[in-house]
Amino acid sequence: MMDYRRTSNEIRRFLKARVPVIIIRTVEPMRVSEIISQLATEFRQMPFFSYTRTEGLREVLTGSSVSDDYSLVAALDQARQTFRARANVNFVFSELDDLEGDTATSRHFSQLIRLAERNNGAVILIEDRPVWSGLSRLGMTTTLDVPTVDELHETIASTMNPYRGSNTFIEWQDAEIRRAAEILSGVTEGEAINVIATLIAKEEVRNEDLAELSQFKDRIFGDLAGLERVRLQDDYQVGGLENLKEWLSGKQNLMTGDLTGWGVRPPKGVLLCGVPGCGKSLSAKAIAQQWELPLYRLDMAAVMGMYVGESESRLRDALATADRAAPCILWIDEIEKGLASGTGDNSVIRRLIGQFLFWMQESTSKVFLVATSNDVATLPPELLRKGRFDAVFFVDLPTADEREDIIRLCFRKYTRSEPSLDLLRDLVPLTEGFAGSDIDAVVNEIAEIMYNHQTHDLPDDTTIYDRFRAVVPFSRSNPDDVADIRAWGNSRAIPAGRTDAVASGIGGTQSRRIVVQGSE
Repeated sequence: MMDYRRTSNEIRRFLKARVPVIIIRTVEPMRVSEIISQLATEFRQMPFFSYTRTEGLREVLTGSSVSDDYSLVAALDQARQTFRARANVNFVFSELDDLEGDTATSRHFSQLIRLAERNNGAVILIEDRPVWSGLSRLGMTTTLDVPTVDELHETIASTMNPYRGSNTFIEWQDAEIRRAAEILSGVTEGEAINVIATLIAKEEVRNEDLAELSQFKDRIFGDLAGLERVRLQDDYQVGGLENLKEWLSGKQNLMTGDLTGWGVRPPKGVLLCGVPGCGKSLSAKAIAQQWELPLYRLDMAAVMGMYVGESESRLRDALATADRAAPCILWIDEIEKGLASGTGDNSVIRRLIGQFLFWMQESTSKVFLVATSNDVATLPPELLRKGRFDAVFFVDLPTADEREDIIRLCFRKYTRSEPSLDLLRDLVPLTEGFAGSDIDAVVNEIAEIMYNHQTHDLPDDTTIYDRFRAVVPFSRSNPDDVADIRAWGNSRAIPAGRTDAVASGIGGTQSRRIVVQGSE
């Protein structure tokens, strides 16, 4: 990651070397403008001119306008004339379009750059998108990333300090400011200032306001293209899954704490595979809720585009957005839909896999990946190789004890009632082979009956039995598929629950979990 100081030093070296075109990739053009202003003061013998569509062409040091014509055509013409007339001149351009490919605008800049090179001038392009190779190969490219945690710490402190001792009460000390910087990691400097200024506007900033920062950040990233922000409900009850819970508890501090100076990397994520309807997707929501981190869903099927390079571009943008939104949970449901063989053009799939694996390997942001799969055998082997995911867990059908707890919890959730002991004793064996989602759906139907009759009393036991008997669970309609899933999970994954045999007739395996609150 290129921080402010390193980017500034690199641009300074490029200017000293009189590189004819300097391309600066950033989503923060204002911060780059600050660097340019500092360098214009430092290199007074090399005049700087800056162009934007909103202000036209202006002299950087004085801010004076060069022309009343704010068009790009006029700015390019002025730059040509200036390069021909004098040496060591710099022109800065931002807010441009049509530089990603071989366009008329790109060709005009190519000609301008060659003219600048003959006269020891420099063209500086500030862009948030890739620039046509025909331009970038004429010079050098650098990047200004969003502020680091240290830079955000400095920004937050400098924004707050003038208000200390005034009518505004500020409880935050250095530890709270550091925590705020961690929470806001990934936002721009301007966004961070806006968030802190909004807190100051209340005329008090208390330690409990740290929780509000995540909400502000959520609003910033919630509508960005490529990712869907998942709104969490009040409570997700996930019972069982003891092995998974213990493993996750050891990762939580690594995601929410300050790792500066410890030489420890944040966890990469986990793959949850297993029988459909057993709560894998719900587990992703529960993790986000427990860790108090925003949850973003990436639909791999929706990534696939019609045109050459479109799928790869969509995936790249989505993953870059996730990096900016960190710390967060990135949930990819049924990952095989996008990365398995047979899901689309093989060449596209290979490029997507390569791009995704590169991100998993190289990303250092606090993005915890929770991927779920119902058909893990179709996934590319390189995705499952050691070092990709931190762990692979297998989520199986519930045991008898787990089904009893699921039934109880579902009745509490939907009917606000407790099933009788006799009813419960009969339903447990009746639901052998049921997934948590099967039980959840049946009890919801029972609640619908109660609503239609406008009563809070449970229907008679016979009606309830009939509702459960009418269900043909996936484990019975597709026994071979379940057997294959279990064979893979038992040999290649960690059981999500404690070791315990499942009821006979469905096949032996490892215990898993109890899922309630909209099992998926």
